[in-house]
Amino acid sequence: MVGIVIVSHSEALANSIVELTKMMADGACIAAAGGLEDGSFGTSYERIKQAIERVYSLDGVIILMDMGSAVMTTEMVLEEYEDERIRMVDAPIVEGAIVATVDAVNGSSMDEMLEDLSGVRSTAKFG
Repeated sequence: MVGIVIVSHSEALANSIVELTKMMADGACIAAAGGLEDGSFGTSYERIKQAIERVYSLDGVIILMDMGSAVMTTEMVLEEYEDERIRMVDAPIVEGAIVATVDAVNGSSMDEMLEDLSGVRSTAKFG
């Protein structure tokens, strides 16, 4: 199963997104990497790296980030890996997490998940 990492400046936000996904995709391999070690807002290199290691499988890892330094810090972490099975995805973090976890528990491949996530940015919320 493809693993999913949620990177946010807020530990509470990252944990809440993981909790939300369990309502629709219980059993998904998902980890939160939010906030700094002291509980303050920010992004932690170590937390991101540990989250990747917790969900890593040969099927791959998809990483969703909220903004700014979450993206930059994730890019720095990925410089350590030469594995193309770890991919950052430019998608809304909440909607993307729902789509990714539902796809993952349904056995979608990383390529299928990336295709589904590519359309999340343009999905209308109302009519």
